[in-house]
Amino acid sequence: NQEIRRKAKIINFGIIYGISAYGLASQLEIPNNEAKMYMDKYFSKYPGIKDYMNDTILNCRSKGFVKTPFGRRIFIPFINDKVVTRRNFAERSAINAPIQGGAADMIKLAMPRVQKFLLDEGLKTKILLQVHDELLFESPNNEVEIVKDKVSEIMIRSHENYLALSVPIKVDVGVGESWDDAH
Repeated sequence: NQEIRRKAKIINFGIIYGISAYGLASQLEIPNNEAKMYMDKYFSKYPGIKDYMNDTILNCRSKGFVKTPFGRRIFIPFINDKVVTRRNFAERSAINAPIQGGAADMIKLAMPRVQKFLLDEGLKTKILLQVHDELLFESPNNEVEIVKDKVSEIMIRSHENYLALSVPIKVDVGVGESWDDAH
């Protein structure tokens, strides 16, 4: 169900970004106590997430940077700032940067492989744009199905020579006359 998936994404990303119960309640349009209950259940079901968040902040405070799963360093200014609002923002950034940075690393690994596939197959499909963890293509109608299937496969496998993951990689594909339509 799309609505359940949307709410789950809000909860997952909200918690990783350090959202408050009030912020979560506002985004989900539910009472504060219900949002707090979701957060409490989330952390009791996945205690490793709280540990990850705390460990990442402590590590970043001592080193000044975090690393993506691929080893790329992302420096986090203000992680030890005396100004609470700047420090809190830096802490949220430290928690999020390895996750989003890892997704960006995976896209960067996939792009040359996707381009090679398009050239090797003599396709007219073009990579137009990369936005965070998304690739936007322009494709003739007669190439859409093959590109959807093969590009998904390439993207799912792009990290295999660099990183072993214990969770499956999921690739969502949308098709439309515009980027908005494809979502």
